[in-house]
Amino acid sequence: MNDGSLPGPVPSSSGGASWGKSTRSSDEYYWLEGPQSRRRELLRLVRILYDFIKGYRALHFLGPCVTVFGSARFREDHRYYHMAREVGRLLAQKGFTVLTGGGPGIMEAANRGARDVGGKSIGCNIELPTEQKPNPYLDQWTEFRYFFVRKVMLVKYSCAFIVFPGGFGTLDEIFETATLIQTGKILRFPVVVLGMDYWGPLHDFLKSTMVQEGTITSEELSGLMLTDSPLDAVERVFTEVTTNFGIKAWPAMCPSWVLGETARGPRE
Repeated sequence: MNDGSLPGPVPSSSGGASWGKSTRSSDEYYWLEGPQSRRRELLRLVRILYDFIKGYRALHFLGPCVTVFGSARFREDHRYYHMAREVGRLLAQKGFTVLTGGGPGIMEAANRGARDVGGKSIGCNIELPTEQKPNPYLDQWTEFRYFFVRKVMLVKYSCAFIVFPGGFGTLDEIFETATLIQTGKILRFPVVVLGMDYWGPLHDFLKSTMVQEGTITSEELSGLMLTDSPLDAVERVFTEVTTNFGIKAWPAMCPSWVLGETARGPRE
């Protein structure tokens, strides 16, 4: 890798369901209410399986991905939007596929940065009543019915995670990722947090309270890099991925014509 980049297959340009058309689903709400009839529970299992299969087919041939988390509410003129766009650009130049939730705000910025330099830009959307408008910088996107399936996809196909300021959803994503690393459910992939002013008080709490009380260790906390530099963030990701895991974390996959697959994804 003398050119300082990662090789990888070209992502699919095929789309998924129509954006913004009847995307609000009450299915997950009713499922989490408690026990349902056996028939309904079986039907939901089938829907969940379909969500997983749809994700596998869409993301199987992307190559090394970096997932970018962050708020959907930052507009184009916000400084964090500009930072995320720069991160997307730098990731794409290193050969990574930029993977996001596919929506506006930070997600749009990261996808836009990848598109700026001809990189691979992918989105995993969730059916929501609000904040579901797609960003126009996606080469491919897939819409999921269930939150937990979407989160599995964003983790399963990533070798690193970059986190920007966000709300409850972003907190959920960063701490679930940290928990999976802490418990050994996934490898110790790099996690970089951008926005020192925003995340600094939380990082101080983790260090001064949780580490002191013994609920986490200083070693576990050290796995979260806090910075304001997009360049430092991407360099940390690239160095750790290539040094600790290499590019063979994604074995070469041969498309199956029987399943309607090509090197650019399934034929839908």
